[in-house]
Amino acid sequence: MRYTDFRDSIRGELRRHAAGRTWARLRRRLDLPYDRPCPAWTQQLEREIGLRRVKGGNGSRALVWKLAASSSSSSSSRKRQTAGAS
Repeated sequence: MRYTDFRDSIRGELRRHAAGRTWARLRRRLDLPYDRPCPAWTQQLEREIGLRRVKGGNGSRALVWKLAASSSSSSSSRKRQTAGAS
């Protein structure tokens, strides 16, 4: 799996589920071939798509992966800006 495929699948799943997903759930739902996320790719996701990892509630040790509020709508706002400029 290439990084771009990984990024696009993670971004798509997190856009569909704004409350976020744990790594275990992402791995299972997307059928990812990795036991743990690659730290370098995770850091790149933080920069590129606004990935945030926050502690889960109710005493859970799992980190919940979410998109920053602005990154989930940034591509659609960019499309609107581009369309208005034509």
